[in-house]
Amino acid sequence: MAFEPVIGLEIHAQLLTVSKIFCGCSTAFGAPPNTHVCPVCLGLPGALPVLNRTAVDFAIRAALALGCTIQNTSIFARKNYFYPDLPKGYQISQYEQPLAIDGAVELAGRDGPRRVGIIRVHLEEDAGKSLHEGFSDSDRKTSIDYNRSGVPLIEIVTHPDLRSAAAAAEFFTRLRETLVWLGVNDGNMEEGSLRCDANVSVREDASRPFGTKAEVKNLNSFRFLQKALEHEIERQMTVLKEGGRVVQETRLWDAAAGRTLSMRSKEEAHDYRYFPEPDLPPAVVDAARIAAIRATMPELPEARRRRLAEQHALPDYDVAQLTQSRALADYFEATVAAGAPAKPASNWIMGEVARTLKALGRGIEDSPVPPDRLAALIALVDRGTISGSIAKDVFEKMLASGRTADDIVAADGLTQIDDEPQIVALIGEVLGRHADAVAQYRSGRTATLGFLVGQVMKATAGKANPKRVNDLLKKALVEDASGNRVIG
Repeated sequence: MAFEPVIGLEIHAQLLTVSKIFCGCSTAFGAPPNTHVCPVCLGLPGALPVLNRTAVDFAIRAALALGCTIQNTSIFARKNYFYPDLPKGYQISQYEQPLAIDGAVELAGRDGPRRVGIIRVHLEEDAGKSLHEGFSDSDRKTSIDYNRSGVPLIEIVTHPDLRSAAAAAEFFTRLRETLVWLGVNDGNMEEGSLRCDANVSVREDASRPFGTKAEVKNLNSFRFLQKALEHEIERQMTVLKEGGRVVQETRLWDAAAGRTLSMRSKEEAHDYRYFPEPDLPPAVVDAARIAAIRATMPELPEARRRRLAEQHALPDYDVAQLTQSRALADYFEATVAAGAPAKPASNWIMGEVARTLKALGRGIEDSPVPPDRLAALIALVDRGTISGSIAKDVFEKMLASGRTADDIVAADGLTQIDDEPQIVALIGEVLGRHADAVAQYRSGRTATLGFLVGQVMKATAGKANPKRVNDLLKKALVEDASGNRVIG
């Protein structure tokens, strides 16, 4: 019996605001417990929330990127439930009138593109965090850190349009890329700033109604999402094949055991008793504000990839590497705009620049060599002023001194030797010192050419034009001192 999985995702993304959604407390991660708190985010009596305007703008930015319609008026609501890390006994969220609705993301697939619909994007506050310590009943204790309480979130809810665990992981990957690209989320899943819940069911074929779904909570990596869904799909199929019934419930992913575990029954879950938040007015977003935010939107990752491939004729691999972040793509295009040919610029950025930044522990936005200076270095190689190997040495000196490539080449006398008589004379000296290698080449062991080229380059401290050396060396090896051909 073949089954079709049906998957929908609910993604919680913390917004990169400086302060919390309803108060002025810091959102910075990693502070000592309960130091970024105040009467508002602790839910103390009489404390009133005030909506963070930047949080709304960031939420609009994300919703526009997902193709959503921004609602002119959205309403905050109280979502009532008890949990130790929820200090008010309710969470301020949005329910019947969310900020944005009806979006979509297109995923490429082996069977063609698949449209994943977005039901809603709404704003809410994050809860605190429970810290569990101890393994036995006698020493087990739970502490509460309320620093995270009140950090602004958006919840992105998809339609059940995904049909495999791999597609769900791909969607989550694409969504993270977009949110980070927009600058509204840092994408740090280990710190919990991006989390995913998955609703999954199975049915015998696409013509049947959806099956009973289970929710898998708090998946904080693409790999865990895919593994959890693969296991849950298999578990549900096994239950149905054996004549059982899938129970609607919330489950957790146990990465160590490689399986999902039942957490609580959804059928017994209490009603959240949503009602409008009386301390907050409706959030009104006019057309002018939406237009102003839309005008600041960057070119999105997929569009950027298509344009780079078409405009600069770059291979798919280069395009994928150069668009790993918006800052990296900007650096590449700035280098090209400063005069560097696209492919050499790509090679340098993926090679020497990436290696250097990794060693320094820096991002591309903090590169000690700005795009215009990298372009000037590439231009020296392109014009034949210096060789590629010399260029790497010049780059190292640029890093260490902050000088330009032109200054270093002039001061250190690194200009490439391209004078034919000078190179021919050096080749003659090398051939005279390595008669055995010459004889081997002339007897058909042409691999010795690389050794002889290396000796000529060594004699010039790497400053000779490699192409000229190769061409003139080959000519010398097939001719005697009188210019007569000895081989070929």
